[in-house]
Amino acid sequence: MAKKFSKPELSRMINGDIPFDTAIDTEDKDLIRLDVAVLNNYPRYSRATIQKFIKAGYAKVDGEIIDKPNFMVEETQNIELNVPEQEQGERPPVIYEDENVIVFNKPAGMLSIKKGDFSTEPAIEDWGEIVHRLDRDTSGVIIVAKNHSAKAMLQKQFQERKSHKTYYAVIQGTPAQAHAIINIPLARNLKKPTTFMPDKNGRGAITEYQTIESGEKYSLVELKPRTGRTHQLRIHMNFIKCPILGDPIYNPKGPKADRMYLHAAVLEISIPDKDGAKRMTFTAELPEDFRNAIK
Repeated sequence: MAKKFSKPELSRMINGDIPFDTAIDTEDKDLIRLDVAVLNNYPRYSRATIQKFIKAGYAKVDGEIIDKPNFMVEETQNIELNVPEQEQGERPPVIYEDENVIVFNKPAGMLSIKKGDFSTEPAIEDWGEIVHRLDRDTSGVIIVAKNHSAKAMLQKQFQERKSHKTYYAVIQGTPAQAHAIINIPLARNLKKPTTFMPDKNGRGAITEYQTIESGEKYSLVELKPRTGRTHQLRIHMNFIKCPILGDPIYNPKGPKADRMYLHAAVLEISIPDKDGAKRMTFTAELPEDFRNAIK
């Protein structure tokens, strides 16, 4: 992927190895910034990420490490990017695996998708192509694809709502109705762009819930999202005054907890097989601390 330089004199001149008055005439040379040159060779990274790589000393020009993104180079120089391989963390528990997919029981605290190309934190995407995601603090069933055709097949089902998910949550208090459907549109909160909020002009969001068990302070509920909006379950339970225990965003003033008590328990979806597709249901057992929390 590196590009060769036919005239290395310019690099030597910029580095101060030869004086300008003895250097060759450079009027006919096209100079560009190093970060732009690297981006041309490695388009899979963003320019911001490439700038971080350069500052970290991962870029070389004619064999020399250059740590300044605005360093000027010729496009014909030998430009290399050597990013250290990121070590994968411990593989999450596997519920199911074949040649096309892997289904994990994601631990609470693990990311689904890395925070940028420069992140070294383990994430579910380290082991496959992401087709849906769980919030960092949510545990449970998550499926990844091993190839592009499987990814396309799975993504289409999520987009067309042909996959079905069931969650369990420990919430504060007890819902006024034991069973109900919450139909509250959601929109991005412009004051906090990484969060969302109820908004009559937002995108439709529907959640069905069922109270399973209630204690003095907390209840265990089953949640079935009919739509897949970001943070949907968390916002809907907060909307009915029964926020999820340990939710750091939508229930920050709630009782202290060792995690957010939201668990993806069941995923029903079709996966590729030799006959085209087969419908399967994957289950991640309810964590023991969920039932302990409501006692």
